[in-house]
Amino acid sequence: MARLNINPTRMNLSILKTKLETSKRGHKLLKDKQDELMRQFITLIKENKKLRLEVEDKLQDSFKAFLMASAAMSPEMLEEAIALPTTKTLVDIRKKNVMSVDVPEMEFITKKTSEDASRYPYGYAQTTSDLDSAIDNLTEVMEELLTLTQKEKASQLLANEIEKTRRRVNALEYKTIPDLEETIKYIRSKLDESERANITRLMKVKDIISKEEMKEEKSEKVNAELA
Repeated sequence: MARLNINPTRMNLSILKTKLETSKRGHKLLKDKQDELMRQFITLIKENKKLRLEVEDKLQDSFKAFLMASAAMSPEMLEEAIALPTTKTLVDIRKKNVMSVDVPEMEFITKKTSEDASRYPYGYAQTTSDLDSAIDNLTEVMEELLTLTQKEKASQLLANEIEKTRRRVNALEYKTIPDLEETIKYIRSKLDESERANITRLMKVKDIISKEEMKEEKSEKVNAELA
């Protein structure tokens, strides 16, 4: 807490009071924002953790099936079977504003290379059912994997915004507001001191004037008696 270097005048006192009121209002709004961000962040983290476990289980099943297919097929045959995909997948990314944070919304856009294209980019003669299972499992988990990516990115952005908001809240709470309050207190003290000094001077002037008036009255009275 430090006093600001400012002249102790009534104008500056009024300006600082306005700044203090604005700072306290801003502190409350930022504190409310921080609390809401924390609530949404905790909810998102819980959803993210649950979804991650589900995605990891499904990916593990897909990898197991692919491993079985790799054991039953030669590397050349396996590479040839999946070398030419029948679909093309793009990711459409939009932005959604959450408490002044732009979080991503992602969606897969899948296009077939031809109208009669199958999910499997190979024939069935030289492949195994394990490869079919691996592709099926991977296809099913892709949407959840994209959702998981979206939630993890949103969590990261919210965490960054929480940290920035926390720093601003602390700056207002422990620096700006105490400095303003200390300076206002100092200016009030100086103004009160100046007011007391003015009153003292006025009382002294009044005493001097009263004494002068009394002297004049006595002088006039003496002159009247002599006359």
